[in-house]
This record gives sequence, structure tokens and C-alpha cells, in this order.
Amino acid sequence: MLEHRFIYSPAMLVATMVALVLPLAGLALLIREPQLDVHWEHHPSHFWLVLATAALSAVLAHGTGAAALQRGDPRVLMVALAFLSCASFLGLHALATPGVLLDTPNVGFVLATPVGIAIGSIFALLSSLQLSGSRLPEAMRWGRWLRAGLLALMVLWAIASISRLPPLHSTKVPESADGILTALAVPAVVLYAVAAARYLRLWRKRPSLMLLSMIAAFALLAEAMVALVFSRNWALSWWEWHALLLVAFCLVMGGVRIQWHEERFADLYLADTVSGRRELSVLFADLQGFTTFSENHEPGEITAMLNTYFEVAVPPVVRRHGGDVDRIIGDALMVTFNKRGDQPDHAARAAAAGLALQEATAVVQAAHPDWPRFRVGINSGIASVSLLGTEGGRTHTVIGDTVNVASRIEGKAPGGGVAIGPGTKALLPGAVTESLGLLQLKGKAEPLEVYHLLSLESHRVSGE
Repeated sequence: MLEHRFIYSPAMLVATMVALVLPLAGLALLIREPQLDVHWEHHPSHFWLVLATAALSAVLAHGTGAAALQRGDPRVLMVALAFLSCASFLGLHALATPGVLLDTPNVGFVLATPVGIAIGSIFALLSSLQLSGSRLPEAMRWGRWLRAGLLALMVLWAIASISRLPPLHSTKVPESADGILTALAVPAVVLYAVAAARYLRLWRKRPSLMLLSMIAAFALLAEAMVALVFSRNWALSWWEWHALLLVAFCLVMGGVRIQWHEERFADLYLADTVSGRRELSVLFADLQGFTTFSENHEPGEITAMLNTYFEVAVPPVVRRHGGDVDRIIGDALMVTFNKRGDQPDHAARAAAAGLALQEATAVVQAAHPDWPRFRVGINSGIASVSLLGTEGGRTHTVIGDTVNVASRIEGKAPGGGVAIGPGTKALLPGAVTESLGLLQLKGKAEPLEVYHLLSLESHRVSGE
């Protein structure tokens, strides 16, 4: 609990704010007293400092990007794009070090850093927006396009700079870039300030080290833009903005490392990612007769059997039909569809996945007649998408009656077959089914009619 006392301390927030003001105070002193702004031109140090900073930002971009895509969270995706923008253009600035690619850097290389940080400020602001409901999958789609555009811009910028193509060919540095630097810095500082202020409000509602790290990082990136405008090449003030970038990303990386390994970026998640509602489909599968099989076989044989089954069962469910494996416990498999809100045909996907799972595992079972067979149950309806647990035991899962009923339906499915509830059947008008009758499911006051899914027939699954 020591970490929470550290995070929640108002004194810690004050100390953080004071620490963030110090770089600006130092820059002001160097501007006021030019004799203190000593000149130190060391090309290897510049190259490795910038390259290390770019690499650190790239690692953060990869981590946050992977988390965003897995959870369908636009905020985390925008944070990833902010880091990616800084990383890619910082890498180009590292190549501007004389003697690396060119003897004399041009405007394209020199402007790479401020352009990257300025673009990052746009993504920082977008990450501070509060999105919910149907806007989440739409924002994720736009985010993917923005990522592709950002990477394309970086490649084109690199080609133009290395090939010395106009308008990035000029070697009059930094005079020709002074006005551009100011034009980039002013809006970027404003955007980072607005983003930091919004994250501060969020921190006040749910204090966490990750949010505090993001606030500090955005503030330092804004200060780096200020230093970029007022610094003199290779002087102490010039080295300062390089250091500010490195510290900004180190702070976020430190916050990431301190978090427990599961759901590292959970403190950044939007409200709907943490506790939202979705119409989705849930698939449960387990092995009929697994307990009896386990009693008569050695643990090593049981493990080999399960691994053989899961190796053929999971790929068609996940890769072909887009399911998310929520958990595997022993012989039981739980898979969700539309957990991120981006699969309107979730029932068709789940049904097709269930049939594909049985088809794939039937081949294995034919080669091992004494092995138990899978049975599959599917249910569709509204469920809560939730982040459950605390540090050291957090999981992002779905809960609710829809999930419970899916589990009960699976227990009624015939071995080698797929059973579906009425909610799923209603979403599959072309499916061929036969009734398994009105079944009394544990925990349900009224009996529920369950159906044996034979085929989807004319019902088409989008994306196949």
C-alpha cells in the first residue's frame, strides 16, 4: 500500500509541479545571462542522446499501441501516436548529427524534432478527450488511419531530407527555421498545456502514478518546445531541450515499470473500457468427461492432450473469426466477441467459431478415440466490460447474466456439438438448429429454450 500513499499525497503533486518549473527557470537564467550559456559541441554525445531518447519513445509507443488495440481504447491509442510522433522524428533528428548521413544538416533534419513534438501535441490533446459508446470503435478506426498517415509522413520527410529535396533542402540553419520554430512552438505549448490540465482533472478523480507521469511528460514536452525556440545551437540551453525530452519519456517509462505487469496502462483507460456495457456474444467450451479422463491418466498425458486440443482449437476462433480469448482454465475456454464494440456481427462470428472449433478438434479426436470431446455453448446479450481486481491480480473481462447463461448452456451442449441460447438464435435468422428443449439452467428462475446449432447455412459472416 506504500505506492498508493505515494500517489495520493498532495505534497507529492506540489513537489512535481515545482520540479517542472525549474527547467523554465534555468532557461530564463541562461537567456538573461548569456555568459552562462556555455558552448559544447560534441557530435557523438548528441547522436547517442537523441537516439536513446527516440528509442525510449518508440518502446512506449509500441507498448501503449499494443494495449490500445487489445482493449479498443482510443485514449491509449492517441497516447501511443504522440509517442510514435516524437520517436520517429527524433530518430530523424539524430541522423542530422554531422558525420552520420550528411556533413551539413539541412532544415529538414533540424525541423524534424519540433515537427514531431508539435504533431505529438495534437495526439496528446486528442487523448484527453472523454469518449464513450459507439464513438470508441469509430475513434479506433480513425486512429489506425492516423497511424498510417504519420508513418507515411515520417518516411516522406526522411526521403526529402536525405535527398535534399525542396522545401527541406536549405542548409541555412537555424536562421531559416527561426520563424517556423515559433509558429510550431506556440500552438504545441498550448495543446500540451490543455492536455496536461485535463489529465490533472482526471488525476484528481482517480489518482495514480501513471496519470501523474503523463502530466509531467506533457509539461516537459511543452517546455522542450519553449527551449527549442530560445536556445543557441550547441549551447547549454540547446542541450537542455534534449534532456527535457529524455526526462519526459523516462518519467512515463518509470510509471510503466512500477505498475504490475498486467494491464499496465489501465489507469489511462477510458471509462467505457474500465466499466462499460456491450452487446456481445460469449463462447464457452470444455471437454465432456475430462474429470474421468484425468483420474485415469498421468498429469503429463493430460497436459499433452490439452495442448494438442488447444493448438488446433484456438487459432480458428481467434484468427479466422476475431474472438478474444478471455481465459483458459484447465480444459475450459472462454472467448468473447465484440468486447471492443467493433464487431456488430458478433453472434455470427461466435457461431462460426464454435462450429470451426468442433471441426478442428474432431480431427484430433478421431486420432485419439479415448480422448474426451469438446462441447460448446454460446449466448448473446448485454454484458459489462470491466477491469476487475487490484495490483497484482487485475484482469479485463466481461461479467453479467449473459456470461453466466453462456456457461450454463455449454454444460447442456452435446459432446462434439454447439448449443446456443435464444439471444444468439435471434441474431442468426439463416441458421439451421434443432431445439434441445426447455432447460432449467442453474440460477435462472424460468426455463430457457436452448438450441443445437447444426450449420449457419446461408448466414454469411462479414470479414470471412
